[in-house]
Amino acid sequence: MTMLDRMRRHRNWLKWSLALVCLAFVVFYIPDFLQNPAMDAATPTGAVAVVEGHEIPADEFQRTYTAQLAAYRSAYGAGMSDQLLKQLGVDQQVLMQLVDERAALAEAERLNISASDEEVRQRILKIPAFQENGQFIGEQRYQQLLGMQRPPLTAANFEASIRRAIIIDKLRTAVTDWLSITDKEIDQEYRRRNDKVKLALIAFRSDSFRPDVTASDEEIAAHFEAKKDDFKVPEKRKIKYVLIDAEDIKSKIQVTQADLERAYNDNFDQYTMPEQIRASHVLIKTEGKDEATAKAAAEDVLKQAKSGTDFAELAKKYSEDEGTKANGGDLDYFGRGRMVPEFDNAAFAMEAGQISDLVKTQYGFHVIKVTDKKGGTTRPLDEVKPQLTEQISRENAQLQVQATADRLEPLIKAPADLDTVAKANGLTAQETALFARDEPLMALGGAPEIAARAFQLKEGEVTGAVGTTRGVVFMTLTGRQDAYVPKLEEAKEKVKEAVVGQKARDLARQKATEVLAKVKTADDFEKAAKAAGFEARTTDLLTREGAIPDLGVAPDVTDVAFTLAQGAVSDVIATSSGAAIIKVVEKQEVGDTEMLANRDQFREELLNDRRGRFFSAYMGKAKEKMKIQLNRSEIQRILG
Repeated sequence: MTMLDRMRRHRNWLKWSLALVCLAFVVFYIPDFLQNPAMDAATPTGAVAVVEGHEIPADEFQRTYTAQLAAYRSAYGAGMSDQLLKQLGVDQQVLMQLVDERAALAEAERLNISASDEEVRQRILKIPAFQENGQFIGEQRYQQLLGMQRPPLTAANFEASIRRAIIIDKLRTAVTDWLSITDKEIDQEYRRRNDKVKLALIAFRSDSFRPDVTASDEEIAAHFEAKKDDFKVPEKRKIKYVLIDAEDIKSKIQVTQADLERAYNDNFDQYTMPEQIRASHVLIKTEGKDEATAKAAAEDVLKQAKSGTDFAELAKKYSEDEGTKANGGDLDYFGRGRMVPEFDNAAFAMEAGQISDLVKTQYGFHVIKVTDKKGGTTRPLDEVKPQLTEQISRENAQLQVQATADRLEPLIKAPADLDTVAKANGLTAQETALFARDEPLMALGGAPEIAARAFQLKEGEVTGAVGTTRGVVFMTLTGRQDAYVPKLEEAKEKVKEAVVGQKARDLARQKATEVLAKVKTADDFEKAAKAAGFEARTTDLLTREGAIPDLGVAPDVTDVAFTLAQGAVSDVIATSSGAAIIKVVEKQEVGDTEMLANRDQFREELLNDRRGRFFSAYMGKAKEKMKIQLNRSEIQRILG
């Protein structure tokens, strides 16, 4: 971690890390429990889920979800719209992470792994945000800093999350600490990732040959007979459903001026941009040095800066902040509280273009130059009115949807109830056409969760309230069609497409074989390709995972490339999109010196990756034996 990272984290660490402490947990594996009706068993009031008796309280889910949304918006600004956040499935990410955390705690409990109060205390004391001059900031300031979070954290909640993190760390260590990795494995993987090649490439894309091929009835029939299972029609189902449509309800909601003003005042911080400055600095570290010597070196830099020497060049030459020296010491824009206090106070007291005197911090001596200042701004209510109107109407619609769903759920117990309850409440019971498990139900907003539930329903069964992006759905199964192999007449167009595609690929490879004879031993590969009617494109230096022009990521090609000597031309390489011929223009192989210099760091990276994958697999198996209960109505209420 660079000095700049530490400086920023020292004052701003809580804003990102404390509120997101649960989200640091790695998702072990993406299970299907989120769509399993067996997981909808009753959960305690106020809990969004229970994993082997370990509750996830609603307030914890809401706090974590809100913090994650804030982190996305802080990181990506206005570009992170509500629609994009919805597409990202942040709610499902948070739920899975919290469920995974509780699953790990349950497994730790089974193995008698725990964390003492003293371990929790020591972990907190080591957090930079709670230190000043190497000492704990005191109980009062500790409580204040937790309360400043968005949303606020209590000491009990925070300390509970730290305890969980310690237990999970211990579990991970107990499960994976025996794993190791040899030097040979490290070197092989380092070379595999970092060796590079530059290629001259002739691509023969099958799409360009499609106009030249046709498929006769005889060819279609023969292909179908040989590969009938490729054209098997999957199982399909249809459902009758009642949708409580959030969009329809939202369109009828009237948002008053009082509603807007209340929402604006409640979220005022979101519309305020505090004063910011942009600064550059030169750091002369004191750690491990004689302080007088370090100060003298910093004073020399200061003298040069004050005399007009280019500040960026001074930073590149003298600064010991490895994170910023390469770009002239530039720290970009930052607000108050982002840096350690001494640096913060000095920088914000200056005007644009001004150079500070020496500033002493725990890291050493700084020379600071302020390059720009931006005054604080507040977006007025009129400017954010459309956004607030949308937000309020959407939230009110979700509340109405949930209230209606809660009222109707006890009334819908049998398939016939869908019609009678819908009619009595101004809703409509509708029926879908037959659909496959992976077909989007556009009338329900795509709704993959509806398709998944439909394929778990039994005859005569009615679901409870199922949340979707459109609102809440109640549904029952009204028909099913088993998977079957169709007659040729039904599948003819798909079979024809498959035959044409295969013939186009064959033609592409045939043409590649013809061209290969002309370029294989040619003195000028590119000129020979052009004479044959094709262009040889030269790539940049590529690793094995690098994307190739016209082909994208093509392991069939790169695997061959790394076996060839520089200057060698390949045979025809079959690709998913046709064929290719390559010439290795340049090879850059990792040297022993570089590999040795990076071996220890790379060992840690590979070992962490191996341990992470092993732990994920271990927990995936452990979770299969656990009872996981979700409270969908509580989740829907929170998300509303």
